[in-house]
Amino acid sequence: MAATDAKHHDYHLVNPSPWPLTASISVAFMAVGLVIWMRSMNGGAGLFGVNGPWVFIAGFAGVAATAFMWWRDVIREGVHGDHTPVVQLHFRYGMILFIASEVMFFVAWFWAYFNTALFPHDIQDVMRSEFIGGVWPPKGIQTFDPWHLPLFNTLILLTSGTTVTWAHHALLENDRDGLKWGLICTIILGVAFTCVQAFEYSHAAFSYGGNIYGATFFMATGFHGAHVIIGSLFLMVCLGRALAGQFNPKQHLGLEFAAWYWHFVDVVWLFLFACIYVWGAGPLIPGAHGG
Repeated sequence: MAATDAKHHDYHLVNPSPWPLTASISVAFMAVGLVIWMRSMNGGAGLFGVNGPWVFIAGFAGVAATAFMWWRDVIREGVHGDHTPVVQLHFRYGMILFIASEVMFFVAWFWAYFNTALFPHDIQDVMRSEFIGGVWPPKGIQTFDPWHLPLFNTLILLTSGTTVTWAHHALLENDRDGLKWGLICTIILGVAFTCVQAFEYSHAAFSYGGNIYGATFFMATGFHGAHVIIGSLFLMVCLGRALAGQFNPKQHLGLEFAAWYWHFVDVVWLFLFACIYVWGAGPLIPGAHGG
């Protein structure tokens, strides 16, 4: 009987899991709640008296709980030796595809920004041209000084890229102290970036609503900020696992993926800093008048 049940392949066949179902239901609640919420903000009627924000919050709580439980199961699989070299290879393929999808996600925000920035007086869009005054940044918009807080945040993220690399290479050398302090430094820098960005937002001379510049600026930089928060949480989990001794030089997919994700966040910020903060500051664009 034991010989019959023995596994003759390197793949991991997962046990039946409720998490795909709970994730789908939770995301559906988030979407419905968000639609109802936005309708009520625009003066529209609700749906059967449902409170949109609470539906959205319930869906978000479900997504967070599902993510926690699902990733907990994946971590347990790795600790129990289910992540064979073949399984690890396919995990890497999946992470590469995920990061590629994230690249295209940010391409959409860059596209929205440059579509207006490069053609502020497009004769094919007369209403937009009149709305922004035919220049970029639009009339009345005072942009950030790129060489102040944005530059400081750039230095923070670049430094964090070196510390997460330090942590990864320390693990490869089985240097547990280097791994621990590299992760701690990276987490501190990630939290510092978020705090500086929050301070910057609180002093913005423009808002999200009522202008194209504010909408594209806050969507692009705001979603990047959300990725920094997610990456920081990712690294905190890795720190906890490192302190628990769950990583070794040959088995550390979680840390490797966290480092990949963090480097992706770094690269996206460099493009944001160069394109939106520096190039789009105003004086570098003929006819612009930003601050």
